[in-house]
Amino acid sequence: MGDAQRSVFQLPQDKHAPVGAVAMSLRDIAEHVFHSLSLGVIVFDLELNVILRNQVATVLLPPGKRISEILTEATVESKYQNWEIELHQAIDSRGQSHYDGVTCRVSASEARMLNMVVTPLDDAANGRTIGGLMVIEDVTSRLSMERRLAVSERLAAVGKLAAKVAHELNNPLDGIMRYINLAIRVSETPRVPVEPEKVVRYLTEARKGLSRMVQILGELLEFSRSSYGTYEEANVNRYVEDAVNAMQDKAVRNGVNVVCSMEGVMPPLRVGSNLFQVFCNLIKNAVDAMPKGGTLTVTTRMINREVFVAFEDTGTGLPENVEQIFQPFFTTKPSGQGTGLGLAICKDIIEKYNGRILAENRPGGGARLTVVVPIESGTMMAAK
Repeated sequence: MGDAQRSVFQLPQDKHAPVGAVAMSLRDIAEHVFHSLSLGVIVFDLELNVILRNQVATVLLPPGKRISEILTEATVESKYQNWEIELHQAIDSRGQSHYDGVTCRVSASEARMLNMVVTPLDDAANGRTIGGLMVIEDVTSRLSMERRLAVSERLAAVGKLAAKVAHELNNPLDGIMRYINLAIRVSETPRVPVEPEKVVRYLTEARKGLSRMVQILGELLEFSRSSYGTYEEANVNRYVEDAVNAMQDKAVRNGVNVVCSMEGVMPPLRVGSNLFQVFCNLIKNAVDAMPKGGTLTVTTRMINREVFVAFEDTGTGLPENVEQIFQPFFTTKPSGQGTGLGLAICKDIIEKYNGRILAENRPGGGARLTVVVPIESGTMMAAK
């Protein structure tokens, strides 16, 4: 360190101590501590010129006179576009400024993920800001571990889902094989007249099994997509009306009366057209839960900049462990009447809008499922 750098650690000497002994000792200790820190530390002035840096900072960032130029040269990937502006704003902020997830090149073949915190440095005598202090943490190993854990969790989830898929596909596959074998046996049995009606019946049952498999695979593909549908600007009430109209015939056949109570003033949102798919699925599930008829009440309202769409039925209600209804392949419907993927898909769609689906049993019987979407989840269309 030069004399200018050592002055940062210079402490007042005890007038009774031997000249320079105490000061030199404390100065050396301070310097040793500074360079032994596990975090990188850089001190810079108001012009962003580097005054001090410890050994860790030297390893994590390349040499240079100005901290803004050092970061610009080292940064490989970051959401921060102009370090000159960022750092000036940081020392003017009178508080801590955090810069997380900055990928910096530490050598020609290696890059590290850094979290940085910048704090203004004030002159103790007059309180004026004289520069800034940057603390740098290398989080590469930690983030790598978190990513590996996330991958492991996803693989475990995929494994469980694959087992369920195999089970769901195995049932119709067994039926298909059985009916095809029966059709072959009837057609090939010697000395027995071929019975076309039996062959047709067996092949029809096999086709039902294939249709079931196509349905499962189709919904699995829907479930696996990273995005759904196209985006458009519309009032949520319109989606509700369209879904109610689309499911009206099914409701009538089941003797279900659909009652809508929609708030008049709702913010137009830019959301995917798949919101219609979600509402149709929730209406269909509610109608299926009332095989002997009942009432479905659909309500829309806005509370604290969140849009609420509630579907309340007078049907059989939900299982005790409500959250399991959103698990893939969980269904309370009779075998062959549902894949158990509908609600899982709905939940996935809504979460992509930073929303949520709430499920609960109504005190008087039946179920209530509520879709909640924050109006900031997409680009809100300016009210006309």
